[in-house]
Amino acid sequence: MNSRERVKKAINHEVPDKLPVDFGSAPVTSIHASCVADLRTYYGLEKRPVKVHEPFQMLGWLDDDLMDVLGIDTVGVSPRNTLFGVPNGNWKEFRTPWGQDVLISGHLEISEGENGDFFVYPQGDRTAPASGHMPKSGYYFDLITRQQGKLDTKNLNPGDNMEEFGMIGDEELDHFKTQIANALKSERAIIANFGITPFIDVGLIQGPNLKYPKGIRSLTDWLIATVKQQDYLHEIFTRQSDLAIKNLEKVYKVAGNNIDVLYLCGYDFGTQTSTFCSPQTFDSLFAPYYKKVTGWIHEHTTWKIFKHTDGAIEPFLSKFIEVGIDILNPVQWSAKNMDPQHIKDNYGRDLVFWGAGVDTQKTLPYGTPEEVREQVLKMCAIFSKGGGYIFNSVHNLLPESPVENMVAMFNAVKEFNGD
Repeated sequence: MNSRERVKKAINHEVPDKLPVDFGSAPVTSIHASCVADLRTYYGLEKRPVKVHEPFQMLGWLDDDLMDVLGIDTVGVSPRNTLFGVPNGNWKEFRTPWGQDVLISGHLEISEGENGDFFVYPQGDRTAPASGHMPKSGYYFDLITRQQGKLDTKNLNPGDNMEEFGMIGDEELDHFKTQIANALKSERAIIANFGITPFIDVGLIQGPNLKYPKGIRSLTDWLIATVKQQDYLHEIFTRQSDLAIKNLEKVYKVAGNNIDVLYLCGYDFGTQTSTFCSPQTFDSLFAPYYKKVTGWIHEHTTWKIFKHTDGAIEPFLSKFIEVGIDILNPVQWSAKNMDPQHIKDNYGRDLVFWGAGVDTQKTLPYGTPEEVREQVLKMCAIFSKGGGYIFNSVHNLLPESPVENMVAMFNAVKEFNGD
């Protein structure tokens, strides 16, 4: 099998010739720029500055030579603009706080504060308030809450929280057309993040690509609104889902069935110990709009639908199945009531699990190579049974993860596959 055939078999709940591996295809399955550099050095690949294609999390681009060494079976298609509202391209050098020379988009505007902190500006406009902040000891940007004054909950305008959403234009469609054509040459499975179905990701409620965001732009206020301002959210989700379907119709004319997986959204429903909202709130507030969008996708395309959410979300897994989600990422089994065997046994016939391969909070950064190996082999054995599993870690590979541990992870997958 080639990589694409291998992934397609797995996501159809069949057993492929060997376990497929994904790193780099999506903003939640990628590798920090510092780790990319460490891996390139370890494997003796050509020394070159890593391209930071996703500056919010400082994720590094994986070139083909590294993907080949690591045995990656996937390739990503991503929006033209980064989360800070500027396109990648016209690359320029940037010295990170940890001392790595990387390449960032030439359209990004980053300033350095007096204490060594860094600030990034929406749409590359330094006259607007900064929307991201990286401490001098940091490895990625924290988003800055820029909610305009005290929130007047009695006079909320749904259009304010729709400012970052609009009809996709010809320039973006051309961008996707080119990316898909290039991806098809690789014989890897294509994972597409078109950026048109996000349902206001709680991680991006601050509007990092907007100069002067209006509406609810505080995470705290947004979570309160899921209880106290549900009518407002219903109006937003109605507009978002209607717009998403119109944009999907346009994108499908360009993409057709050339993509294999659609990254739907990264709306997190879980913390380490609980869900962010009740199952009843999910049913009444979120489920109708997920169903509307996934229904269109399943009716008109062959795409499998990929949903990301961290945390203790076991109460929602049957609900994800009901609303048409095909793939769950990352399966954070270290969270409460997320036992791997229980998750696989009870939901594995309907959900494909994408991730779960190694704990990125403790084992990968702080364990030994042997502990990493043992954990990877255990998770592969549990989740790969009967198909329906793509190997990846529990979220992105984080900075300061020892390169020996990362290599132990990739070697363990190869060992599992008999390579």
